[in-house]
Amino acid sequence: MAAASSQALPQTPDDFSKYLPLYKAILAANWEEAQIFFNQDPAAIQSPLDNTLKTALHVGAKAGNASFMEKLVALLLEDEELGPRDASRHTPLHIAARHGNIEVADILVRRNSNLLYLHNNNGLFPIHFAAMNNRKSKEVFLYFLGVTRDDEYGQPNPYAGPTGVSLLVELIANKFYDLALQLVIRYPDLGRQKTLVADISALEVIVVSDCYIINKHSLNFWQSFIYYCVSKAESITSTPIFHLITSLLQWLVGKSIVNKMVLHHQEVKLLKCLCDQLKTLNDTQVISLTEQALFDATSLDIWQVILNIAEAYPMSVYFKNSKVQNILHIAVENRSENVFNLVCGTNVLRNILLISSDINGNSVLHLAGKLAPPHKLNLVSGAALQMQLELQWFKEVKKITPSNYLLYQNKDDKTASMVFTEEHKELKEAGEKWMKDTATSCTIAAALIVTVVFAAAITVPGGNSGENGLPIFSNHNAFTIFAISNAASFFTSATSLLVFLSILTPCYAEEDFLYAIPTD
Repeated sequence: MAAASSQALPQTPDDFSKYLPLYKAILAANWEEAQIFFNQDPAAIQSPLDNTLKTALHVGAKAGNASFMEKLVALLLEDEELGPRDASRHTPLHIAARHGNIEVADILVRRNSNLLYLHNNNGLFPIHFAAMNNRKSKEVFLYFLGVTRDDEYGQPNPYAGPTGVSLLVELIANKFYDLALQLVIRYPDLGRQKTLVADISALEVIVVSDCYIINKHSLNFWQSFIYYCVSKAESITSTPIFHLITSLLQWLVGKSIVNKMVLHHQEVKLLKCLCDQLKTLNDTQVISLTEQALFDATSLDIWQVILNIAEAYPMSVYFKNSKVQNILHIAVENRSENVFNLVCGTNVLRNILLISSDINGNSVLHLAGKLAPPHKLNLVSGAALQMQLELQWFKEVKKITPSNYLLYQNKDDKTASMVFTEEHKELKEAGEKWMKDTATSCTIAAALIVTVVFAAAITVPGGNSGENGLPIFSNHNAFTIFAISNAASFFTSATSLLVFLSILTPCYAEEDFLYAIPTD
């Protein structure tokens, strides 16, 4: 690695100005201009072209022109270094993998397969960069998976230990769930370890990387039908048939929703596989791998993660975080409705978790009295509707709370009701103002409509007959339709006026937000 050691210290920026024409020629894949430069300065092929120490091979690997790269590699002698390192110790193969240039990568690998086993400053091999390639292409990773061996004599194993876990984590983070499942099945130990630098497990990454797990109960009829079709297609082992079914569904209902369903099923398979591997570990190992994932899943309301972890390790439902909060505490505090329903569906578990308090002496009902996180409040618009939602949540938690805990005080000597009142003071005031302003505006509009409709009712079109006093057009169908429509308008507008006036009259206690505005 003599060539690499000669690049240890970067040159000053002025030293690289002479290489600017070469840099541009490589990016433009202009071999004629590049060859002229190499003929004048043969050392330029391995010299750093910028202050990050990237060479012509690095720039060519990024540009991705296979024909140009073939000619560039051919200029090197057999004993010359094909793996120059930049300032971060990236080889050209790292760069080709990152940018998804498979043809360029193949040229480099055919010339020197040892490049597959050289890592950068962070211990990442080219296959790691293939997992997070800029093109989001599975084919790039599959190529590197096919050429990177785990038993190459005298070479490190990219699939072993924390390095392999980092590879699995990258696949999950980039939503290549099917490839991650293949990797876990091939190397089961990867699901039982954590990365070395970030100290994160595959389960934790599934939770925090914008996962695609779907709640089946929230799907409408057509979505449920698509879900069923995709689930059946996922069970088919024949890849062409699976692609045929998904392509047909994409044509029928749109690509976005079908892709989301497919990702969901792939992720569920991966989740179950990772959780099944927990059964072979001891308590300390399971806690290390699942504890943070469990708490994060509870906060984000991903109940499937909770269920799978609990099935593999039932004691996980009693884990407590640094605030001495169990999953029911966390679910209530973060308004995680699905996790809350999951816990409450098991009477024994619900009763055990309910009677626990956190480090500040807060019961589950105290945490229900706290203001919801902003992302949960913003699910509905308007302070009044947000206050109504908060009251509904508090009432639901209150229903399952034992009566002797309703007046239970925390370490600040406050009951749950006192916490709710204090936490929601500003929201209540904003809700009152919102309701009054909205009701006032609507009352004016309703009053105008009532006035116009009433005037239309007493002003008969065409006038009355001088003989009998009846409307002249009373025998016409159009007049009957007019009379009915006018009466309906008068009734509905008057009702609206009374409703809006009733909104203006309450004293706006907390309970009024439950009944003074619609619940749907």
